Amino acid sequence: MLMAIASLGTGILVGLIFSALKLPLPAPPVLAGIMGIIGIFLGGEIWKYCAERFFS
Repeated sequence: MLMAIASLGTGILVGLIFSALKLPLPAPPVLAGIMGIIGIFLGGEIWKYCAERFFS
């Protein structure tokens, strides 16, 4: 949980800095970013499942 809070805090800080400097935010469009994160998570979980089922 501490890592999630630290990540959120860092993201807020970076967002504030970029907005204050009037720079575009260093993040993909919201839906594309969320889908990318979900895809990375699912890929990791699928690999764990396959590794346990077929390679052990």
